[in-house]
Amino acid sequence: MFVVLVTAGWLSSRAEPPPDAYEQELSAWERGHAAGEPLPEPDTSPARVADFFAGLTTAQQRRLAERYPLVVGNLSGAPVQLRYEANRHALAEAVAAERARMTDERLSPAGQQEAGRRMHRFESMLAEGRQILSFDPTGRGRAAEVMGDLETADRISVVVPGVDSGLLNFERTARRYSAPVGMAEALYEEERAVGGESTAVIAWADYDSPPTIAMSAATAELATAGADRLVEAVGALPGEAPVALFCHSYGSVVCGVAASELTERVTDIAVAGSPGMRASGVGDLDTSARVWAIRADDDWIEDVPHMEIGPIGFGRDPVTPAFGARLLDAGDAEGHSGYFSPGEASLTNLARVGAGAVDDVTCAPGVRSCAPIDPCAAHAT
Repeated sequence: MFVVLVTAGWLSSRAEPPPDAYEQELSAWERGHAAGEPLPEPDTSPARVADFFAGLTTAQQRRLAERYPLVVGNLSGAPVQLRYEANRHALAEAVAAERARMTDERLSPAGQQEAGRRMHRFESMLAEGRQILSFDPTGRGRAAEVMGDLETADRISVVVPGVDSGLLNFERTARRYSAPVGMAEALYEEERAVGGESTAVIAWADYDSPPTIAMSAATAELATAGADRLVEAVGALPGEAPVALFCHSYGSVVCGVAASELTERVTDIAVAGSPGMRASGVGDLDTSARVWAIRADDDWIEDVPHMEIGPIGFGRDPVTPAFGARLLDAGDAEGHSGYFSPGEASLTNLARVGAGAVDDVTCAPGVRSCAPIDPCAAHAT
């Protein structure tokens, strides 16, 4: 028990962790009203949520965002701009909470230090111009951020990262383009450079990813829960623009599990450094989307056993010909986390997929036309 508490940052079993702010808000939300009507259940369909907010005045909407920021900021179907506003309120409250924890004597020095790191992360996310689509500080935390105008974009890309995608790793200064925000920023800029001027990109770290060193990183349990969240998030996107998913490492397991349930707006699923998609081939994914795969020459994921035994493992390697994905050239991308680095052929190829410029992609060395049929034809299926 002592080890567990110290690991969590608490000194003794007498010190209870602070109440879960999200759960508190959900409880209050369930008792709340607006315009004389009860508030919609959090698991209500996005369409029903959208109808509810459409019936409110701007002032009524903003009062809900201020009173229940964590609920509104994570509510699929709520107006996008209102979610941004709600998450600014939630982040400001989270900054204040972590600042208080930095000097909380019930915390160990390690716990106080982590509180400081979280506070600085939340302050960064509050910077002017940032568009936080979802934010939940519970545990390791979850978040999603939008680059571009999500409501008017002609095409939308969603970056689904892999292990260790909590709030503290949502963005990085060192190895910037290995973190969700850096990946999405690089993809957004490259999509615009290859002709996708009207695009939006989402850094979607809005699921509970496994830690690197954990048994859960070798099973699909968390990927299954993440897939449910991904299906809901994509299904609630505004407008009718085509959607492309870019799934890195364990994120490709999430995308593979979600594939059959995704809206038909999803035209492309691209996996980078994938350990597998819980499938033996593209046909098993049961999706109308084009499936692309890319792997760097020195990516260590190549040496991970590609098998599936009950809950353990993720199935066939997506870059093998038998899988049937369309194989993209990774160029000189370095290691497991270099696919989104500016200047790399891997990023350019991924951006062409996201921008809809599939005629211009370059296939992996030795691949005459990306299998199973020429993906460089705009209407390939």
